[in-house]
Amino acid sequence: MTLRLYYHPLSSFCWKALIALYEKGVIFEPQLVDFSDPEQDAAFRKMWPIRRFPVLRDEADDRMIPESSIIIEYIDQKFHGGPRLIPADPTRAREMRMRDRFFDLYVHVPMQKVVTDRLRPEGQHDPFGVEQAKELIETSYRMIDQEIVSRHWIMGDDFTMADCAAAPALFYGAMAVPFGEHRNVAAYLEHLKQRPSVARVIREAEPYFKYVPK
Repeated sequence: MTLRLYYHPLSSFCWKALIALYEKGVIFEPQLVDFSDPEQDAAFRKMWPIRRFPVLRDEADDRMIPESSIIIEYIDQKFHGGPRLIPADPTRAREMRMRDRFFDLYVHVPMQKVVTDRLRPEGQHDPFGVEQAKELIETSYRMIDQEIVSRHWIMGDDFTMADCAAAPALFYGAMAVPFGEHRNVAAYLEHLKQRPSVARVIREAEPYFKYVPK
């Protein structure tokens, strides 16, 4: 086994990378890291001092690839099985990357702000920051709701890295800020959940859902 993915099943950004790996049919070794274990924490920190998931280790090429989008770009270039997740056309590739960034920065990151605030000790919550995050998510929902109405996937007919980003962002986003009247967003998430790669990631994470803060 030459590819190893350092991850945790509950990590939303790990979901993004896992979806892509399953889509491409890439053979890899999943390496679950428990930060509560001092030895695992220290080993991961030595490899990637930023201490964020996911990280892909390609032992054959002696490469360490962090960050979900970069991991997906790497495997899409290296492995030719499954769908192409980065469009070949430069213009469409740029448009896709914009949507990938949109889901990461304007749904995914503020969602994490809302969820992680629930884990803070009493007296250390950030209600103002949480409200700002929720407003950003709501704005993003409105924009997605308008864009997805006439599309199969976020780029149209092709499933891309942007959809890999959308699945965990919206899955967890719904826990932070319910979709409410944004029915197209809700329908898009349900459509994503029917995708075999996404369904597999959710199924593998289910035993850990009890640890997600409500």
